[in-house]
This record gives sequence, C-alpha cells and structure tokens, in this order.
Amino acid sequence: MATQVKNKKPLHLAKMNIKKGDTVVILAGKDKLKEGTVSRAMPQTGKVIVEGLNVVKKHVRPQGQTRQGGIIEKAMPLHVSNVMLKCTECGEATRVARERRPLGNDQKLRPVRVCKHCHKVIADRTRS
Repeated sequence: MATQVKNKKPLHLAKMNIKKGDTVVILAGKDKLKEGTVSRAMPQTGKVIVEGLNVVKKHVRPQGQTRQGGIIEKAMPLHVSNVMLKCTECGEATRVARERRPLGNDQKLRPVRVCKHCHKVIADRTRS
C-alpha cells in the first residue's frame, strides 16, 4: 500500500498573504461566498483553517479513558487560492500587495500588506 507524501516547502520559502485572525471570503467549494476568520494558517502546506466553515463530520474511536468515541464536526483546511482576504478599511474582498512603508515610532521602512482597491494598509489583527 503506497502512502502519499505531502510536499512541504522549507520554512524560509513558505510565504502567504493571509495570516491568523484575518477575515476571509471563500471563493470555491461548498461554503462559497461565506465569510469567516482564519483560526490557523499553515504556510508550509499553503492552507488555512477558517472558523466554522468547511466543516466535515468525522467518526472517531474511543481512546481508553481519555476520549469518548462518536461523530465530531471538524473544520478542515482550505487551500490559500480558494480564499480571498477582506480589507479592513473598504470591506471588500481584495488581492494583496506588499509595500515598504514607514511605520512605528522610528518611522523605519517596514513591509506591510496593502489593499489593491483602496491602497490602504490592511490591519494586522494578531498584533493589535
């Protein structure tokens, strides 16, 4: 029986424009055009998990005294190409540009994510 090996990118090459805490719109699949918050981003595999969306029912066996068996609902990963970031300023689903803009107290040039529609910086919800 052959097992399928998942291709993982090296960590220094794995880059995504979507981060944990971002609001996204799903573009494809059974939850098309629904919005949700990213609960986990996996840049090495190029996937994200959106809270409450792309949920499947999974049958689990009991494991001794610790876990009860039964049917549980679990959010499954979506490929990054099937989700689109929702801008914090204009509220539209948008593509993302990366620019170097002066930020912070020292006004040093730092890379930021920018909305392609309104050209404003997309707020980073994990650091707020």
